[in-house]
Amino acid sequence: MAGEAQADCLFCKIIAGEVPATPVRETDTTYAFRDINPQAPTHVLVIPKVHYPDVATLAAAEPQITADLLREAGEVAAEEKLESYRVVFNTGSGAGQTVFHAHAHVLGGRGMQWPPG
Repeated sequence: MAGEAQADCLFCKIIAGEVPATPVRETDTTYAFRDINPQAPTHVLVIPKVHYPDVATLAAAEPQITADLLREAGEVAAEEKLESYRVVFNTGSGAGQTVFHAHAHVLGGRGMQWPPG
């Protein structure tokens, strides 16, 4: 069922404490932790505690939690003392999404090129 934890989802397992992660922040609706394969000096994932496969599905079903996710991305950047940073949502395998649980990548600590990849 939409929004409910999925037994085979890595991020649902992290939220449940079944898989370890290095936490950065946590709210009632979100959890932020360090990426295990960082692409920048600061690379933090911010995930909703509800399961939706991508950010578009999350936004359609739970707009307030989507807003919480974006607000937390900004809070992570502030706590990490990032003057400049990038927030990325990959949607679909062709865009590089490998875990199909909506999540934001907060990247910073180095110059970012445009266009990316």
